[in-house]
Amino acid sequence: MNRQTYLAKNDEVKQDWWVVDASDQVLGRLATKLAVILMGKHKPTYTPHHDVGDFIVVLNAEKIALTGAKADQKVYKTYSGHPSGQKTYTYRWMIENKPELLIEESVRRMLPKNKLARHMLKKLKVYRGGEHPHQAQQPQVLEVA
Repeated sequence: MNRQTYLAKNDEVKQDWWVVDASDQVLGRLATKLAVILMGKHKPTYTPHHDVGDFIVVLNAEKIALTGAKADQKVYKTYSGHPSGQKTYTYRWMIENKPELLIEESVRRMLPKNKLARHMLKKLKVYRGGEHPHQAQQPQVLEVA
């Protein structure tokens, strides 16, 4: 009986493509499920020090939902590093103007804080409408309920 832990190699990893419709999905719940798939924790071959996750295409980012009064109360902050470089935006403004950034930042904050997370985040493709340029990869529909 083999008692060694399986560790995935780079050439053994098969990365699938998934399409997720973000219409009427709650932002935080969707972001947690996307982060798990990007890391590869849904696979039995998960290895912490290799990127074994899948590619994800998120459609209809502008139709994402927030529960409660978070759209008006919660703020998104950026800081350029210069004096007077801090800007704050409400989540309602972000949904109307930059919904792609809102989903990407929510997922980014749920990934590990290391160099590998930057590679994982590059596999997340977020689009406003229902069209995407990744038809050649033949993505499968992922049901997120």
